Formats: sequence, structure tokens, C-alpha cells
Amino acid sequence: MNSLSRSGRRTLVATAGIATTALVLSACGGGDGDGEGGGSGGGALTIGTTDKITTIDPAGSYDNGSFAVMNQVYPFLMNTPMGSPDVEPDIAESAEFTSPTEYTVTLKDGLTFANGNELTASDVKFSFDRMVAINDENGPASLLYNLESVDAPDDTTVVFNLASPDDQVFPQILSSPAGPIVDEDVFAADALTPDEEIVDGNAFAGPYAITNYDQNNLVSYEAFDGYQGLLGAPETDTINVAYYTDASNLKLDVQEGNIDVAWRSLSATDIEDLRGNDQVEVLDGPGGEIRYITFNFDTQPYGATTPEADPAKAVAVRQAVADLIDREELADQVYKGTYTPLYSHVPEGLTGAIEPLMEQYGDGSGGADADAAAQRLQAAGVQTPVELNLQYSNDHYGPSSGDEYALIKNQLEESGLFTVNLQTTEWVQYSKDRVADVYPAYQLGWFPDYSDADNYLTPFFLTENFLANHYSDQEVNDLILQQATTADPAERQALIEEIQTQVAEDLSTLPYLQGAQVAVTGTDVSGAEDTLDASFKFRYGALSKG
Repeated sequence: MNSLSRSGRRTLVATAGIATTALVLSACGGGDGDGEGGGSGGGALTIGTTDKITTIDPAGSYDNGSFAVMNQVYPFLMNTPMGSPDVEPDIAESAEFTSPTEYTVTLKDGLTFANGNELTASDVKFSFDRMVAINDENGPASLLYNLESVDAPDDTTVVFNLASPDDQVFPQILSSPAGPIVDEDVFAADALTPDEEIVDGNAFAGPYAITNYDQNNLVSYEAFDGYQGLLGAPETDTINVAYYTDASNLKLDVQEGNIDVAWRSLSATDIEDLRGNDQVEVLDGPGGEIRYITFNFDTQPYGATTPEADPAKAVAVRQAVADLIDREELADQVYKGTYTPLYSHVPEGLTGAIEPLMEQYGDGSGGADADAAAQRLQAAGVQTPVELNLQYSNDHYGPSSGDEYALIKNQLEESGLFTVNLQTTEWVQYSKDRVADVYPAYQLGWFPDYSDADNYLTPFFLTENFLANHYSDQEVNDLILQQATTADPAERQALIEEIQTQVAEDLSTLPYLQGAQVAVTGTDVSGAEDTLDASFKFRYGALSKG
């Protein structure tokens, strides 16, 4: 996801120690209650969100807002069933390693796209070949680092040829943002396909097809009866997703019953307000989102392309920022406890997670320490105050981002060691600027693609990573590749811990919070508990009007 993300994965991974919050509204549901109902649930559902779509071409986006659409309309070879972190065949009949470097998938018979085109192994090969060939800076192609080639020997057989044997995460990558299967008769092989062409081509084969598409205003879905995948037929035939620029308007429509579901993002203050409303029931469950600052190794203070370039001073600046961040204050004051402090690049609850950031920075116990930051900068010969241009998105990570980064600015400046120029940009432009070296330091969030520590390491720290922030460490790169192909669990865990320790010293990114996703549903909507289920996918189809 991204947030990228990598942007929201398919079901929330049930891992201990990662908090999330879901809200269930007790007022009457809104939307088009007289619409043609589907499945067992009755009328149409209307969903509200402040997320943004960058593109619905899988090769061109790695963010939660875009992937929320892709999850509904594209099929995957592997998917995660409700309540499980493990992947299983989706539109595949079977999937298995047929040799240490060959992963063979057999498709179900009779698969079609909503436009009537057959879905065959040729489409699968095309989908992965184009993902790698396009290699868009905002896309998820970096997840396919171990993919050497794809063969389609017949209409239902696909063979993935891997560069390194015994890949422990490749089946999960097939369920990730790198995994949607697209129609080779509609999509371009070597360039992104415009959203309008995708919609006009009706190139969908997931649980839903898009019937109306007004980007970041309104998207309408109808259930696709040709979907034969793991998730089964949707409970609701018709879904309308309305996009809000202001979370306060989203909250207002929740309270007035104008929408059935609010999905990303209400402010922590709004959550607290709704928590005290007797018409709202709050559900708590597991989550895996993280928040972090990304440093551009070229343009940050003392970065490689700046006039005063100095690697030792650059790392001292990053580490001093780590000394000064007060995570507890951010979690409590801005997010009212819906987020918790994060002291590693792998969040608490996943196998292999340790907390090197707590030990190496600040007071050594999780708190900030201005003296430690001052000593670090002085030892490197850095003149203070350091001028830091820090960017955040005002519309992608929820309405509290402004308060979040105002507090980070205050934490850095009250030490006297930094002068922070705080700037903000809307997400559609932000996603382009961040990979064009426009931002020396900037906000990102991450919604995991699959339930493995690898997903918090590979996309960020391989030499060819989706951050495009010019970070490269060959030893870290090799360790990541090694852990992904280490079959022994104890050996693999030790490698994951070693990687965390090394990247904590480099600090190409600085994680500071982990938490939470929020959904608000009306009482005439059933399946509310499933809206935030086990693998980070918001499953519209699990909901129905009662």
C-alpha cells in the first residue's frame, strides 16, 4: 500500500498488540435504499471515504485508495479468506511449487472478464510481464524482485520462474498489489492504461465491475456473476462509493444517515465524539498500519546532491530527528490512543519484530532526548539549527495529519536544533512529487500487502525500492533476499531481526506510530465485523443491507 501501499491488504492480520478501531453506527442507513438489492442483503450500499484514487491500473499505483478499488474489481491468483492471514487459491484451482524455482498455478475452467473475454493463462502472463516492464515509480513492481519470467504453456497453466529458490513469500506476493489479473485485450503492454479506457473496456473479473466512474467523486459497482474466486458472491449487488475532501462532512453524513459505511478516515476527535454517542457502537480489532517519515538521500540536509553533501552529517541529521520524536505525545495528543508508539520498521505482533529504535535513540526507553540529539549533531560537525523542509499530505492519511505534523515540527524546533519548514500537498500531486526528488523529508503511511515481516522490509530497503529515495545498502539488500528464501523459521527470524537493526542505523525511514483503521456502518448493514477483518482488505461484498 501504501501507504503506499502500499498502501490496505485483503483482510486484517490477526496479530497481537496492534490496535485498530471500527465504528458501527446505530442510526438508519443512507444511500439508495430503493436500489436493486443483491445477495442475501437487500438494497444498495453507499460508502463514504476521504481516500483518493491515483489510478486503477495496477501497474501505476501502490496506495490504499487505489487498491481499495482494485480489490473489488480484479481477480487474484491467491487471496486471503475472511479471518485468516494465510493465502489460498482465488481464481486458481491449485498453486504449488513444482521445483524450488518454479511456482505453478492452474486456473479454474471457464473464467471470463465482465466484457465477455475469456480469462486465460495468457492474461496472467501478460499481467505480470507488463507490471515488470512498466516498472512505474508509483507502482508495486518492486515486490516482484524474485520473478525471472512467466510461462503460459496452455490456457489454464501458469509457471512462475523465480531467480532464487525456496521463496517463502512469493505466494503472498501473488495476493498483493502486484497480483491483480488484467485483460490483455484492454490494457497496454508497455504503458499505463487510462482509467476511462479500463472502465469503458469493462475489464473486470473480481467480485464487482465498475458501472460508473468519476474519479475521486463517485464510483459505482455492480456484482459480477462470473467471479469464481475464493471470496464468493457478494452479499450486495450494488455499491456506491462517495469521495469526501473533508472528514467533517463525512462525519456529518454519518450522523445524518446519508451513508451506510464510512471507510477512512475520521479524525481521532471525531472518533472520540462518536464513541460517546449512544447511537454508535465502537468495535476494536487488530490492525497493521504504520506511519513514518521518509528521507530523500539526495535532497535532505547534507544529501548527495546538495552543495554541502556529507554522508556523515546526513545520517547525523536523520538520527537527531529520531532522538527528538516523542511518540507517546503523538499517540496521546493527536490520536487519542487509537495509534500506539512504534519503535521498529516491523510492527509489534509480527514474527521477528524487535525494537531497535527504542534502544538506539532518544533516552533509550522510548522517550525523546534533546541532549542526545545535540551531542550527535555536534560530533558530526553539523551547524545548528538545521533547516529541514518537511512535507505531509493533507488529504490521504486522515484529517489529523495537520495536527500530527504540527506537533512533530514543535518537537523538533523546541530543542533549538532544527528549523522546520512545514508544507502540505494533496495526495494526487504528492504521489508524483515524492518520487521526483521534490521533498527532502516527507510523511508516508503503510498498509501491509501480506501478513509477513518481509512486507515491511522488501518494499522499502531493497536497492530498487518503491520509495525511490536513493537509499542503497548492498548488505541490507542481500540480507532481505536471503531471509525471503530461508526455509528454517528460526534462521529466517534471526535474519529479519538483523535487518531491522541495520536499517535502524541507516534510518532511510523513521517509523513512529502503528494503529488503526476505522469503519462506520449503519445498523441495517450486516457483516460489520467483517469490514475490518483479517488481511487488510476492506471487503465491500461482505456487507449487506438488512
